Amino acid sequence: MKLQIDKQTILLVGGVLALLIVSSVVGWMLSRRRGSPSFEATIANLNARTRAWWFMVAIFMLALATGGIGSVVLFGLSSFLALREFITLTPTRPGDHRTLFWLFFVITPLHYWLVATNWYGLWSIFIPVYAFLFIPVRSVLAGDCERFLERTAKIQWALMICVYCVSYAPALLSLEIPGYARQNGKLLFFFILVVQMSDVLQYVWGKTLGRHKIAPLVSPNKTWEGFLGGVLTATLIGAGLWWATPFTPLQAAGMSLAITLMGFAGGLVMSAIKRDRGVKDYGHMIEGHGGVMDRIDSICFAAPVFFHLTRYFFTP
Repeated sequence: MKLQIDKQTILLVGGVLALLIVSSVVGWMLSRRRGSPSFEATIANLNARTRAWWFMVAIFMLALATGGIGSVVLFGLSSFLALREFITLTPTRPGDHRTLFWLFFVITPLHYWLVATNWYGLWSIFIPVYAFLFIPVRSVLAGDCERFLERTAKIQWALMICVYCVSYAPALLSLEIPGYARQNGKLLFFFILVVQMSDVLQYVWGKTLGRHKIAPLVSPNKTWEGFLGGVLTATLIGAGLWWATPFTPLQAAGMSLAITLMGFAGGLVMSAIKRDRGVKDYGHMIEGHGGVMDRIDSICFAAPVFFHLTRYFFTP
């Protein structure tokens, strides 16, 4: 399924590009001002994030333009890289190496092939049932019982969060919504835009008005002001984009609220894992954002919920 080039698509793409242009100009102007070291560090970080967003938006647009296969490949590659970061952060033992081979080169590609072929009945249970049972069996054959439960749980959690949950995003393209045929690319666009705008706006609101920390030991930069400001603003943006979705304005607001809340929950949980491992980021692949998992942590929790809400209420 390709992204239809209609008036709504042009408005969506044009709006994102205009936002990036404005952000780049404002960031350049602020970078020329002199201020405290913390101010200059914040502006440098914002400009690095903006540059990274130009690249990520270009890749996402290209994936949508090439159709459903392009989107599946993009998210499949993101899952592969996120899985690599997660496994690197949670070291395993030599006895797990063959299990990890299956994880990276058999289970993950096969799962995304099932998503690409719209085989919902199998891809929806392939990882949580069959892969879940296969992983401990393959690991136990290595004969290494040291911390077996912990090692197996790490691998299963990595597969669920990095592959299974993320795959619900491209799976949106397979939904058959009455009166919305061949327009699911805009639904995926809507989802990614809302969840990422929520992240950005929570960061901006937190930097400008943040005072009261939500979970200082988990994520010191997350504040109630940033959370409420980001969630409410992103929800309003989502409601304003109802015309690009199969939803009414009120339904779009409800869906956006669900996306932003689950995205926040995902970011908080994945931050707890980083704190447990004693690192700031999952990786350093994306300038200003850390690793791939640092960028898709909110998608991990939001995508399955948004997919099933849409499938339950808006498909036959």
